Amino acid sequence: MRADRTRPTLIYDGECGFCQRSVDLLRRWDRERRIAFVPFQDRARVAAFNIPLPALAAAMHLVLPPPDGRVLSGADAVPELLGLLPGKRWLAWGFRVPGVAPVARRLYAWIARRRRCLVRGPGVD
Repeated sequence: MRADRTRPTLIYDGECGFCQRSVDLLRRWDRERRIAFVPFQDRARVAAFNIPLPALAAAMHLVLPPPDGRVLSGADAVPELLGLLPGKRWLAWGFRVPGVAPVARRLYAWIARRRRCLVRGPGVD
């Protein structure tokens, strides 16, 4: 299956219960299906984005379609992601408050290192 380059794509860890539950919530919020959700384990679809596997394993990545084409990862992807969701754009505002972005990055890194212990999902040991 080919990657969908016409809409924003969130690449996440499909074997992580915490990540999967977060994506399930985002899918419910994405009533207009603006975002494509792809686990990084789907190598065929992810290959088109040319993001190194270690980077994908370390953090989620939001790939914006052309002409923007930006790739945002970890906490830096969150405000852009929220801005894509109807009714959730106001949540992105908090990231503009001075000092919030560095704290969000540290919190994201802390969660990312412990994500497999935080929530167990289907098929997760």
